[in-house]
Amino acid sequence: MENIEIAKLLSETADLMEIAAEDGFRIRSYRNAAAVIEGYGERLASVRADPARKLTDIPGIGKGIAGVIDEIETRGSFDRRDELLERYPPTALEMLHIQGLGPKTIALLIEELRITTLDDLERACKEQRIRGLRRLGAKHEEKILRGIEQYRKSAGRYLLNFADAMAAELTAYLAATPGVEKVTPAGSYRRGKETVGDLDLLVTGPGAQAALDRFVAHPKVSEVLGHGENKASARVGVEGLQVDVRALPAESFGAAMQYFTGSKEHNVALRQRALKQGYSLNEYGLFRLDDESRVAGETEEGIYAALGLPFIPPEMRENQGELDAPVPALLELADIRGDIHMHTRESDGRATLDEMAAAARALGREYIAITDHSKALAMANGLDEKRVLDFAARVRALDHEALGIRVLSGIECDILKDGRMDLDDEALASLDFVVASVHSYMNLSREEMTDRYLACLENPYVKTIGHPTGRVLLHRDAFVYDFETVAAAAAKRGVAMELNASPERLDLHATLLRIAKSKGVRFTISTDAHHPRHLENMKYGVKMARRGWLTKADVLNTLPYEEFISSWAK
Repeated sequence: MENIEIAKLLSETADLMEIAAEDGFRIRSYRNAAAVIEGYGERLASVRADPARKLTDIPGIGKGIAGVIDEIETRGSFDRRDELLERYPPTALEMLHIQGLGPKTIALLIEELRITTLDDLERACKEQRIRGLRRLGAKHEEKILRGIEQYRKSAGRYLLNFADAMAAELTAYLAATPGVEKVTPAGSYRRGKETVGDLDLLVTGPGAQAALDRFVAHPKVSEVLGHGENKASARVGVEGLQVDVRALPAESFGAAMQYFTGSKEHNVALRQRALKQGYSLNEYGLFRLDDESRVAGETEEGIYAALGLPFIPPEMRENQGELDAPVPALLELADIRGDIHMHTRESDGRATLDEMAAAARALGREYIAITDHSKALAMANGLDEKRVLDFAARVRALDHEALGIRVLSGIECDILKDGRMDLDDEALASLDFVVASVHSYMNLSREEMTDRYLACLENPYVKTIGHPTGRVLLHRDAFVYDFETVAAAAAKRGVAMELNASPERLDLHATLLRIAKSKGVRFTISTDAHHPRHLENMKYGVKMARRGWLTKADVLNTLPYEEFISSWAK
């Protein structure tokens, strides 16, 4: 099984244990193990297959969890999960996502009213049966119904670009409050997670509390969830994103930034380090244990320095070894020189070549590759061999000096079911840059998809693998194949792997980036733009690269044009 599947089983079991009101320590052990496994840079199956290694060598995996993993790998489940599922159906897990429902209430609903699905819950609320239970009333029914409606609309997750736009709007709005000195986003958004569940904003200055009042009065606030002296929470916009705004004293700003940025796993590890050094760390500051005097708290840098650590960039804070490893000089947006995957009206883009080139030049790019679709994608007006040759000739005839940017003739060529390219070698040979991508037959078996990619890598004209897992966030899961084998083969063949910067994809994700890097893979980061404004999405690709610990040296399109061209001959 893939790590993410194992992690999901452990996380779901922790939820079931919470409904069953089991021991909190055991619940936390399952949750922590799930987080470790999901972010681990190697398949657990590979660890188990190596006689010289043990699962317990992985930090966060004890003997008990190791035994559970062995059972999962053997039969796809484990005894504790099976026992809980006899008592509580899997559909009960969905109820944990409903605003106003906690584990105790869910257990009550199951035991008293035999409610096991959202449909059951919705029906019971509408029939006013919930208000007959202890501790519950008519207002609970109304709140649950609103919660069900909201969950079905958004499933509680939002793309990074949506959160980015909301953060920018609210930051500017709150910063206009008299007396506010600083408004800074935190949470998973600051760490660059692909999707976020909520948005945290930290406010400092004498006007910080007034900013809370101003926040709940924002015209897009659809529901105020709480409004206290130091914190206000509300749902914003028709999408219902939960936003938490916290007012902070200046002396605690750095500690609060560190705490509320997370991740939880990173924070736990950092607090444990503090304790071993005789300190206590919380959202208010770093304090000595013996006399409770403040050591640091105004800045994040001060906290890490006091604990003997370099500043750890937010994107790295996932408890994946960042506290013990040298902190690399992570990739910066300013390092990107070229954007080498984009579309024009020649296929399914919304702008001309000249318009895309002008927009890229305005963003400071030195070169681009125009990579319209190949013929297999008929719905996208894909190019056949004749059109490819004609288009390549037109690109080469451009006056690059007059255009102000170098333009490579390219193609996003479909990888057919058997791994062959959608265009013949003569057409591919005429191009400067070939992106090979899967757009069809995404439900092949693990073995078939692996063989498909391996066959594709044998083509001498393929330069990079586009959006390598095919995932579309909040819409389509990644397809399954032996990623480690394919990554190793790509490195051997000198084929790069793309980090697709489209916020709907962000493919590859951080864990796979680290796996691929360990195999010697080189990367390209591209926007896959279909409109000039999409070229601005490069920042999300860079954010994901930083989460994968990539440096400038790992990314080929940080090179100047001539070096980029010659790099493919190495």
